[in-house]
Amino acid sequence: MRIFQHRGRAVLMIAALFIADTSAILAQDAPGSRPGLADMLEEVTPAVVNIAVKGQAAVPNNPLLNDPFFRRFFNAPESQGTPQMRETQSVGSGVIIDAEKGYILSNHHVVDAATEITVILQDKRLVQASLVGSDAGTDIALLQVDADNLQALTVSDSDTLRVGDLVMAIGNPFGIGQTVTTGIVSALRVSPRMSAEAYEDFIQTDASINPGNSGGALVDYNGELIGINSAIIAPAGGNVGIGFAVPINMAMAVVDQLIEFGDVKRGMLGVSITDLTPDVVEALQLDLQQGAVVSTVAPGSAAEQAGLEAGDIIVAVNEVQITGMSHLRNTIGLLRAGTQVDISLVRDGERRTVSALIGESTEVPTVVSGAGSSALEGVDLTSIPSSHPASGRVTGVLVSNVDQSSRAFAAGLRVNDIITAVNRRPVSSAGDLQQLVQEQSGAVALNVVRDNQSMFLIVR
Repeated sequence: MRIFQHRGRAVLMIAALFIADTSAILAQDAPGSRPGLADMLEEVTPAVVNIAVKGQAAVPNNPLLNDPFFRRFFNAPESQGTPQMRETQSVGSGVIIDAEKGYILSNHHVVDAATEITVILQDKRLVQASLVGSDAGTDIALLQVDADNLQALTVSDSDTLRVGDLVMAIGNPFGIGQTVTTGIVSALRVSPRMSAEAYEDFIQTDASINPGNSGGALVDYNGELIGINSAIIAPAGGNVGIGFAVPINMAMAVVDQLIEFGDVKRGMLGVSITDLTPDVVEALQLDLQQGAVVSTVAPGSAAEQAGLEAGDIIVAVNEVQITGMSHLRNTIGLLRAGTQVDISLVRDGERRTVSALIGESTEVPTVVSGAGSSALEGVDLTSIPSSHPASGRVTGVLVSNVDQSSRAFAAGLRVNDIITAVNRRPVSSAGDLQQLVQEQSGAVALNVVRDNQSMFLIVR
């Protein structure tokens, strides 16, 4: 019984300390005032604005008239089945980041295809805004207004955020007016892959974010801007406790380019990449927990000129640790073409650093993945015939057939590929290759040459 009583007292003491600590965070300066965030919000909320957008959208007069049969039946002219341009109206939010120059951050999807943008300030003034530029990839837009007595938010460093930090979302949900909700940072560097073209590195929060909140502010309990509210996951279109905000560091990197160029001149390394998964770590016997695996290197690219090879594992860019494929893509994508960077990588178990001159983006990197039961089941192998263009130049085993339902096909292996190594061990015959594969109980890493280009595939 004494043990139980002591434990009970310990729990009560911890609870009391937690309550006292929370009260200290929420306490106001005035004696006898209610604990809360009102004083801080009075300083913050004037910097968050409502945005009303007018635009044009193609809407059919009557969906039935899209069908030629119904047009003939009703004797309707051809033009009645074609979409007509109609005026649309929508609402969103924005954040003043520079009071002197009138810069306001919002979302690309809030102002996309807008013909008129009106900013409603907290003092009810209506101001016409011009679009400086926007970037669909990060869902960031920069507006500018000509108005006096604006108040801007202090921009924080979103890289210092931790899961569990207290945050507030401020915006204009459903167009009902400015609203504040509270929550915590639920996760960091989240990439829900809402779009193949998106550069996602979201802050996830359980602070309520609803339609109309887009472009609003995510602030910490110091009242400093840490993110721009962007998206929600909601089966019915409302809040279910999963909201996303673009980290302010990413947003400000976009802003710099929008001010200078009017759009984002996104950098490209010229590699296809995949995540460093436990399968890859096992196959290559690595002592790493995070990074991005280079699957292919594009000929003539910045990566090739820097000496990157298929199978390299990129672990840092300019001493910033790379956590995975999305992180690397975001990091490179926000660098301007022509930027010189130092890339830290692991090759054959050894760490090294190369210097690369970032090129201008022309395409989105792809992902190589695989699934299945056994490594090379469904794959026919043969020696490289003397008539083959690679004969005498490449040592390896030629793939003569790949079953499309096989694990190897899913991993990206194709007919006429030449497998040159298994788990970094060179092969010169089909027998060598099969023996090495049989020795592996898990994933198998293949070095492949295709059309004179080196590739790196993981067959899981």
